[in-house]
Amino acid sequence: MRNKGAIRLLAIVFALVSLYQLTFTYVTKKVEKEAREFGAGDIKKEQTYLDSIRGEGVYNFLWLKNYTYKECKELEMNLGLDLKGGMNVTMEVSVVDIIKAMANNTKDETFNAAIAQAKKMQANSGKGFVELFGEAFEQIDPNAQLSSPDIFGTLEMKDKIPFGASNAEVLKVIKEETDGAIDNTYNILRSRIDRFGVAQPNIQKADVSGRIIIELPGIKDAARVRKLLQGTASLEFWETYSASEVMQYLNAANTKLAEINNAGDVEEEATKEEVKEEAKDEEVALLDKIEEEGAQDSLATSQDAKAMAKMYPLFSILNPTQPGGRPTAVVGRSHIKDTADVNRILAMPAIKSVLPRNLKFFWGVKAIDEGANWFELFAIKVTSRDGKAPLDGDAVTSAREQVDQQTAKYEVSMSMSGEGAKTWARLTKDNVNRAIAIVLDGYVYSAPNVIGEIKGGQSSITGGFSVAEAKDLANILKSGKLPAPAHIIADEVVGPSLGKESIQKGMYSFIIAFVLVLVYMFFFYSRGAGLAANIALITNLFFIFGVLASLGAVLTLPGIAGIVLTIGMSVDANVLIYERIQEELKSGKGLGLAISDGYKNAYSAIIDGNITTLLTGIILYLFGEGPIKGFATTLVIGIFSSLFAAIFITRLIFEAQTARNRKVTFATKFTDNWLRNSAVTFLQKRKVFYVVSGIAIVLSVVSLSTKGLNQGIDFTGGRTYVVAFDKAIGVEDVAKSLETVYGHAPEVKTFGGANQVKISTKYKIEESGTEVDDEVENLLYEGLKPYLANGTTKADFLENNRKMSQKVGPTIADDIRTSALWSILGALIVIFLYIMVRFSNWQYGLGAVAALAHDSIIVLGIFSIFYGWLPFSLEIDQAFIAAILTVVGYSINDTVVVFDRIREYLGLYPKRDREEVVNKALNSTMRRTFSTSLSTMVVLLAIFLFGGTSIQGFTFALLIGVMVGTYSSLFIASPIAYDTSLRVQKVADKRKK
Repeated sequence: MRNKGAIRLLAIVFALVSLYQLTFTYVTKKVEKEAREFGAGDIKKEQTYLDSIRGEGVYNFLWLKNYTYKECKELEMNLGLDLKGGMNVTMEVSVVDIIKAMANNTKDETFNAAIAQAKKMQANSGKGFVELFGEAFEQIDPNAQLSSPDIFGTLEMKDKIPFGASNAEVLKVIKEETDGAIDNTYNILRSRIDRFGVAQPNIQKADVSGRIIIELPGIKDAARVRKLLQGTASLEFWETYSASEVMQYLNAANTKLAEINNAGDVEEEATKEEVKEEAKDEEVALLDKIEEEGAQDSLATSQDAKAMAKMYPLFSILNPTQPGGRPTAVVGRSHIKDTADVNRILAMPAIKSVLPRNLKFFWGVKAIDEGANWFELFAIKVTSRDGKAPLDGDAVTSAREQVDQQTAKYEVSMSMSGEGAKTWARLTKDNVNRAIAIVLDGYVYSAPNVIGEIKGGQSSITGGFSVAEAKDLANILKSGKLPAPAHIIADEVVGPSLGKESIQKGMYSFIIAFVLVLVYMFFFYSRGAGLAANIALITNLFFIFGVLASLGAVLTLPGIAGIVLTIGMSVDANVLIYERIQEELKSGKGLGLAISDGYKNAYSAIIDGNITTLLTGIILYLFGEGPIKGFATTLVIGIFSSLFAAIFITRLIFEAQTARNRKVTFATKFTDNWLRNSAVTFLQKRKVFYVVSGIAIVLSVVSLSTKGLNQGIDFTGGRTYVVAFDKAIGVEDVAKSLETVYGHAPEVKTFGGANQVKISTKYKIEESGTEVDDEVENLLYEGLKPYLANGTTKADFLENNRKMSQKVGPTIADDIRTSALWSILGALIVIFLYIMVRFSNWQYGLGAVAALAHDSIIVLGIFSIFYGWLPFSLEIDQAFIAAILTVVGYSINDTVVVFDRIREYLGLYPKRDREEVVNKALNSTMRRTFSTSLSTMVVLLAIFLFGGTSIQGFTFALLIGVMVGTYSSLFIASPIAYDTSLRVQKVADKRKK
């Protein structure tokens, strides 16, 4: 093998990088275990501990860099919501509302008719709403003008839409405005999510215009998330107090709090929400522990800390701004773990009595230190009678980052409307040498000092910004008040108990499947070759997790299934190589030459099979959503990793053994001749198999046409809830009870046990908003009340029994169905083209696509025929589409390997009878087909039996698909390619005559 040293070096580097990436996960798990031990079941204490060390070094990597806990958390392996628990939300900005707002909610009949028609067109179109609106407007009245004063030719839009502008020009402006509104919504949502305190949140724009997808691992309060995400954004400009002006009031507040504490009246004065003496003792205990670990170097001993906390109860958690220096609105700073206590103290009635009535406090939105531990507190001055800010986001017309030509530093340029400019001029005139705070959703994003009165509405905000900070502030200013709300159109809540259950069952299935594959390879290919294959498989697994961690990819339950399936399929590369080596050995070649030629001859089939599977994975990733993408990610990574391990790692092992003159065996005495000389007459019996497959396809089509499929809410839209009871429950009784409250009988089925059901309802799915979600959940509680334990309150029910909820709107359901269809069609087209080009023969491509269509129809037919009969869910959802595409990938891999051997044999025996040669080629692949199919089946069976309810339907589809795919490669794809080639040859012969 050439470049042996380079490959060995690459493998070592790859292994070290994977190890480095995975160590961050190990460190964070270790720290979190210590936090759990310290908390002893108290989640608040546990979180306080983690907050206290957020910026502390916990991982000293080779003494080169001491990573903080926050940095390790950002670099650890990302777990999906199904493994960790949390919330997945899909939001949509109402483009319709934006367009109406731009037209001042005009009553123009043509405009409103076009809006209504565009809504109907959107249900069956992949175009954006603005384009559909333009088409509808043109259809309703070809002579109407969008730039007319009654529609978009308004006073507010005159700067953007000139008089007499064409419809195309107006639509271009509308598109720019709606895109800008979507970007603004994205920025505001991102800033809100940053305040959830979620580790590794994920927010991204979807392919569909206006859609924003948000993942919040670990979030438990779904109602709070829905409320905050759908709340109206509020950008405000506030006047401020200086720190020197506020210091006397903070001193008074500190003195007052010390008096209250000394009098023992903390509980009475601290409001009904919090603070008991016991909690105070726990905080002091935590402070003591942090001191002992050296985290609070400023306090020499625990006694000093207690004395400080008693004498200066406010200033022990809020470091006041020191007098002197430049004027600032920052009155102090606090550690992240203390900010809630500062808020509580400042909200106490007794403390508020010593503060000015027009004084408010807002925290800065970003931490001021690298460890993200310390936050600044700003003093806001209320100058209006109604308590509102003197200027809000409506006044801002544009904002952008730029470089100051004199200082070469980044600043933000801001423009205001006419009325806004007047208010801004008065505000800046009254606050020269003072700060004006820019506040969004109650957090200060910037508080620049005013140098002089600013007239004309043009301002420059400076503050030593980095490029990113300047862009962020410009985006916040541009956001203003959103012209249209963002609605939640789909959300999924996975409780932590379900996540823990999924992790355990997923890992059990993974371990069992992996061990079974290792045992099989060791048994079938002996200690020598089997051990090498197992080393390659373990290395492959290590590389996959290392790459996932380094890319920041999210590991989900379908992702685990993808890894397990990749391992099962990666056996195929080893099998192909080993079978080729055995053929070379039996032809009389020496061990070294046989290994070299075996690898060389196996490359073609390995590369063709893996490229077709890779193409399927790429299409799956491009067109799929949610779990499909997670599955595709691990599949694609696994293909590259398994190829490297199977081809190079095993080769290095064999060459090291042969260099030491060690004997390497590739079969045991039990498996050496297994299926070695099979003589199945595949082509002679092809008509029988055509009939068998024809009957199966007809039965499938009939069932699909009559009974249909059990479509999940991914395709129909609706809400689902998984509810656990304290005893076994009858699904029919539950359905009848819920029919009385919903007005229709929802679908109710047992889910994972006799005492747990999955309830799916379409009640008010067309409507959105937190009030609708609350109504559906309240009705669910009312309907299930007869089956709940006595004394179960609504709050208890929602907290303890609703393990998982999911909502998918009808619009997103249509998009999922469309993306699934395009995924399957795209995979078939690409595979056909690749095989046609690779084999220089369209008959091979036709045979492969016919086999894939055959496999897909039969799998769909089985799901149609048997749903409702089997004791597990056969629901058609996104995971099922991933299964179908995986079946396509597996089947095409198998088919391409068979075709590759047929092509090889036809080249070796050009003068022999074609039917005889094809039969001989098919028989020569039997050992490889048996080993690959059996090992993959064993893997899938382990996942099916031990992987849990949530993926049983998914793995059942894969099990059926692997069996049908193996059958179709030998008995459908090859005979069709043979028959069409024969027919083409006969036509060519007739033309010659």
